[in-house]
Amino acid sequence: MSAVQTVDDQAGAQQELPFAMVYGQAVLEMPLDLYIPPDALEVFLEAFEGPLDLLLYLIRKQNINILDIPVAEITRQYMGYVELMQSVRLELAAEYLVMAAMLAEIKSRMLLPRSAEIEEEEDDPRAELIRRLQEYERFKAAAEGIDNLSRVGRDVVVPKLDAPEARARKLLPDVSLEELLMSMAEVLRRGDMFESHQVSREALSTRERMSDVLERLKGGGFVPFVELFTAEEGRLGVVVTFMAILELVKESLVELVQNEPFAAIHVRARAE
Repeated sequence: MSAVQTVDDQAGAQQELPFAMVYGQAVLEMPLDLYIPPDALEVFLEAFEGPLDLLLYLIRKQNINILDIPVAEITRQYMGYVELMQSVRLELAAEYLVMAAMLAEIKSRMLLPRSAEIEEEEDDPRAELIRRLQEYERFKAAAEGIDNLSRVGRDVVVPKLDAPEARARKLLPDVSLEELLMSMAEVLRRGDMFESHQVSREALSTRERMSDVLERLKGGGFVPFVELFTAEEGRLGVVVTFMAILELVKESLVELVQNEPFAAIHVRARAE
């Protein structure tokens, strides 16, 4: 293949490139009836947040010392930008016109001849403008620094993890022998109210009463200590029941529980 043929192939490939794609179809030639309005496309290269931002841009663009501003040249460039905004029919903010009037005033004050005494008494007409520009520059730099920081939700994702469910174990106080005896004395006082004076005595067995107590504690629930006694049995029945409970505690078949000091005592059968 010759070099001339290669160049012709490349030229033909370039000519076949479409001018535009319309609904997926390649347009190879410019339409003859195509009309482009003069205001169809507008490009804005710079956007300013206010008159101070525009002035700072003009100063930095020309590398001018902010403490020695050539007011005449800056005013000319500033007014050129204002006229450009008016020519493209943008809504011109009033603060831009206020700054234009301020620049015109400073320019006129610097152009007017003044004696040496007046120059010593009066400050530089640019001093207030320089102060405002320096202050604006500091705040703008701070805002740009804050904007460059990482933001939660945009640059940083904070992971969230639910805490594990914590179950607090309630420690029950130990039942002392003194409190058990006090509860027993209360039961005895209640039993005295139903004391019988009959001569015949009813035979009571501690082992049988232990079986009765275990039967009542079936199910693993808590039963109040005083409910295990039957006051109608009198002192003898109360004593036998108390001895049966002590034997069950000794054999680790039941346990005594008290929620807090001086609270009611409950009895529960121990799990196997």
